[in-house]
Amino acid sequence: MTLNKAVMEIRQRIKVKPSPTDEPAASWTGVDLVNGSQVNTLTIIFKSAGCRWGKAGGCTMCGYVYDCASELPTLEDYKAQLARAMEKAEKFPEFMVKIFTSGSFLDELEVPIEARDTILKTLADNPRVVKVLVETRPNFVTEENVQECLKTLKSKPFELAFGLETSSDRIRRDSINKGFTFEDFIRAAETARKNGATVKAYLMLKPPFLSERQAMEDIIRSIDDAAPYADTISINLCNVQKGTLVEALWEKGQYRPPWLWSIVEILKRAKAAHPDLPLMSDPVGAGSKRGPHNCKLCSSDVADSLRAFSLTQNPEDLNKTDCECKELWKKVLELEDFTYGTPILD
Repeated sequence: MTLNKAVMEIRQRIKVKPSPTDEPAASWTGVDLVNGSQVNTLTIIFKSAGCRWGKAGGCTMCGYVYDCASELPTLEDYKAQLARAMEKAEKFPEFMVKIFTSGSFLDELEVPIEARDTILKTLADNPRVVKVLVETRPNFVTEENVQECLKTLKSKPFELAFGLETSSDRIRRDSINKGFTFEDFIRAAETARKNGATVKAYLMLKPPFLSERQAMEDIIRSIDDAAPYADTISINLCNVQKGTLVEALWEKGQYRPPWLWSIVEILKRAKAAHPDLPLMSDPVGAGSKRGPHNCKLCSSDVADSLRAFSLTQNPEDLNKTDCECKELWKKVLELEDFTYGTPILD
């Protein structure tokens, strides 16, 4: 059985409840770095027609495919989704908008051009919006649509975000089932930059079938490889989302989310090697069994230190917490490669 077929079989067993098409899948506020300064952010996950790659199987760890609309959203639906989300930022004097869907904002079959342009024009006309980020797979990036987005935004700062996950084509294919290559990312990043957009690369720490040490080494290498093509790198820590191959492995005791100590060490090394490159990590679900975690005593504090570092870029923020469980993590790094793919569970 191929990896994609295994993922597809899991997808087909999941029943998705119908939901209103005039409400976003999710939206929330936060803080991010823009040109070295901390700025309020509004993140919107639009309920779109759905990720084309996800419908064909998709990524081993991704449950966002279930956030798509049960019926094709109309233009009015997209307008309503945006309006509902923007209410959460009504008190911000200025803010950045980060746009996600269950797949790619630049896929015309997922988000029609008319809806895309309407969303961007609304943001362009709002003087409080200081920057717009959209996520897309690299194969949907063209000089034409990057130029069209910039024109619609009236030259407001525009950033393209890519779920690169790793610079290793083998890991991206055999662990993640991502469906594109590192060369595809390079082409899209260069196209974005050539036409005046900036680039954010998302990496994934510890997809399935990697030991903790292998996962760390992969991310450190991937940061080095992606740095020439990205203006910002954000490391996502794999968590166990429902209806995924990762969940199926986790339920059998064959997968453990990454240790928080691993990302702390990665960021220390990477920041030393790339002092001028903004590096970020927001450990979603930190401390839970399904999320990245250390022990119960320190997970919350370590997660807070990671979020602080993401805003300050000061490595000293990563040294504020210590715990006895760090010794167990070191033993995991030392021994897990000898357990033939079975994680050492705590």
